[in-house]
Amino acid sequence: MDNDAIQDLFSGLGPVTIKRMFGGKGIYFEGTIIALEVSDEILLKADKVSAPEFEAANCRQWTYAREGKKPVGMPYWSVPAEAFDDPDIMTEWAKRAYEASLRVAK
Repeated sequence: MDNDAIQDLFSGLGPVTIKRMFGGKGIYFEGTIIALEVSDEILLKADKVSAPEFEAANCRQWTYAREGKKPVGMPYWSVPAEAFDDPDIMTEWAKRAYEASLRVAK
């Protein structure tokens, strides 16, 4: 996904900063990472509070596996399908990701 498309997707939240990382992109709002772009997929930050909401929305948790190791669940989840069609819904999920990042940072 190109940077303009990412900016557009998060426009309801406000301006985001996009930085290349780990073969993908980190997406930051007000200096806090809120999402990743990996293999053209947006993954939103979650924590113990918000992860059940992602799970209830049928989102998929991102897993990472080092060579020879078991996959480990990472604190990033796929975006609910309906969020791509409705900017208001996307904004709500982006806010959840930002709030999760703030909670984790404490």
